[in-house]
Amino acid sequence: MNKFLRIFSVLIVFVVFFFSHGESSSFNEHFDILWGNDHIKLPDNGETAHLSLDQASGSGFSSRHQYLFGRFNMKIKLIAGHSAGIVTAYYMSSDTSSHDELDFEFLGNLPGKGYHVQTNVFASGVGNREQRIRLWFDPSADFHNYSIIWNQKQIIFSVDSIPIRVFNNNEAIGVPYPKSQPMKVISSLWNGENWATNGGKDKIKWSKAPFIASFQAFEADGCVASASTSSSPCAGNGLDQSSSDGLNRDQLKKLRRIKRKYMFYDYCTDKSRRFSSPPPECALNP
Repeated sequence: MNKFLRIFSVLIVFVVFFFSHGESSSFNEHFDILWGNDHIKLPDNGETAHLSLDQASGSGFSSRHQYLFGRFNMKIKLIAGHSAGIVTAYYMSSDTSSHDELDFEFLGNLPGKGYHVQTNVFASGVGNREQRIRLWFDPSADFHNYSIIWNQKQIIFSVDSIPIRVFNNNEAIGVPYPKSQPMKVISSLWNGENWATNGGKDKIKWSKAPFIASFQAFEADGCVASASTSSSPCAGNGLDQSSSDGLNRDQLKKLRRIKRKYMFYDYCTDKSRRFSSPPPECALNP
């Protein structure tokens, strides 16, 4: 009996691994190319997508489904060497004029200077909520996992399961919050040399092109929604709730450490250039 149970357990583990792995790995299963068809390569039977940028074009892809709430993971390996002026984007966005958007934007840099990651939140077409941190590792040496958790209560941006930003729902004090517009998952590689590195002073070194960023292991645990979906059928399915996705004490400690050691720009403290007084959510967000 024990031998049978051991064999059965091994089979169950294999089946779970096979199907969970297969559901998250195929590019063609989840995405369509947005632009730069000849600048996207799909090796490993489509398990990896290489996006490239040169003077002719950048490239980008978008999820076939749009989602309303959930957890979304992508493993990304960024451009090695001279990446100044280049933006590698991984974000969610609604296809509307007053759009909602949740951004990871990886800002390239000069060799040896390290990558910066900018996060931003748009609600009803209004953004201006940027935060920037210095990554504490070399994101071009290997793949790292970047996650967005989005529910009715909060949005959590994480790197390798370490939270780097939380944006809470503060509609009670008049702050717009993305909760009714379904969003697609989008990744792109593009020319941002007018602003991305050192305020636009460090430009793209085109002699180093093509520049390549790689994506793999996309996972979406979210409610697939139609463009007309507002709250149903996604509301009440558990994905819109925060009971299992809030930060525990250890995660809060890590978040505070990231902000203390690695954050170098926060819109909440940018009084001189952008705000005469901080936006109202700044006093309430962690």
